[in-house]
Amino acid sequence: MWTAFGPTNVAIHRISAAIELGDIQLASDHGPRVDASALPLERRVRHSLDLARAHNAQNRMDEALALVLDAEELAPEQVRSHFIPRQLVTGWVRQQRGRPGHLLAGVARRLAIVG
Repeated sequence: MWTAFGPTNVAIHRISAAIELGDIQLASDHGPRVDASALPLERRVRHSLDLARAHNAQNRMDEALALVLDAEELAPEQVRSHFIPRQLVTGWVRQQRGRPGHLLAGVARRLAIVG
């Protein structure tokens, strides 16, 4: 009960491992093809956050932010306490010249990165 063992979960772990090992291309190519909709919420959200990391590594901030926001909508408590969105959003806020855009500022406030 509440396990996610199976080929889809293995694929999600493969994507996550690829990102950790620096194989962003593999993660970008295969990650979006993984249908995690049948998995528990925690696994779906983690997969979205890993894809956000891959997009961010390719300087696709808008797509990465959209994935973080989607994950936050599914499981706000998980996103607020997870290191991946905190790391991504902190980096994006620091890169901004001037004030962050509305969506970025909102998620940064909810993650308590900015006041």
